[in-house]
Amino acid sequence: MTIASLPRDCTFDPADWAILAAHWYPVALTRDIGDLPTAVTLLDERLVVYRANGSVVVAPDLCPHRGLPLSMGTGDGTAIACGYHGLRFGEGGRCVGIPAHPTARIPERMHLATYPAVERYGLVWTCLRPTGDEPDIPRMAHWDEPGFQQINCPHIDIAAFAGRQLEGFLDVAHFGFVHLESFGDPGNTEVPEYTPVRHEKGFSVDYWSTVSNYARGGPKAPEGFRWLRHFDVHLPFTATLVVHFPGGGRLNIMNAASPVSARMTRMFAPIARDFDTDQPVQGVYDFNRTVFEEDARIVEAQRPENLPLDPRIEVNIPADRSSVAYRRGLRDLGLSHFFTA
Repeated sequence: MTIASLPRDCTFDPADWAILAAHWYPVALTRDIGDLPTAVTLLDERLVVYRANGSVVVAPDLCPHRGLPLSMGTGDGTAIACGYHGLRFGEGGRCVGIPAHPTARIPERMHLATYPAVERYGLVWTCLRPTGDEPDIPRMAHWDEPGFQQINCPHIDIAAFAGRQLEGFLDVAHFGFVHLESFGDPGNTEVPEYTPVRHEKGFSVDYWSTVSNYARGGPKAPEGFRWLRHFDVHLPFTATLVVHFPGGGRLNIMNAASPVSARMTRMFAPIARDFDTDQPVQGVYDFNRTVFEEDARIVEAQRPENLPLDPRIEVNIPADRSSVAYRRGLRDLGLSHFFTA
């Protein structure tokens, strides 16, 4: 089976879609992929994800026989079965059984066209149009280091473009206005100077300020403590943030904005930390959801819905240095319009 050049009902400009499809994105939490087929969507491409003999398979969510979504079928850990005629697909997307003709030769066209699948940071990553031999998956510091706890927060769906969502993650001027239920301080809104530093995959930023990362009502930082927030951007839609806590503790959160469509984002947030490792992770889940739901309320209301890459469309202030660097990086990838209309 061959893969079509562009998804049906694509919401992206075709040229932009081709650029974005060459990058890697997470599509599911590893723990959510088991015996049963799971439907996901990436860049408007409808996919099915399943396990066969322990290996993860990512393929178009369509049975080659009569076009039923494979995600409507069943699975037993060795293969999934189409819900229409029971055709079975196993490792590598190979068709391994046709119940109506159990001894007949299986046509080559009956095998699924699969996408590469890599499990990393508790996520399943894939690429619709890979261009290199090695997967270009963003790096997450501390994930595999001794003493660091690995936490995989439930994904969050945001009705906004991935670029808008990631830009909000990088923004350092909104804490005291948007995050009032989580950690923001309305009495501490001044943004100190900072400078993005470009690198091969995007850019990084060291941002020092007295804005606390502790939850409201929780511990207090020492008077005058300057928090270091180290952002690292891997274009087009992934960034990590390492927060340095009082006492030397570190927390690294990855903001992996997976573009379901030009108007919908599934945000994954693996976390590594070397403090409070004996505490229940539900508190991390709850705090993380509060923060990102505060952000979602903003980005879902922004207009235009896409991220304007023309510097003349929206007005910048000095606090927007990361945003300016981010938009420049997207332009350098060759992106221009994002939306088809």
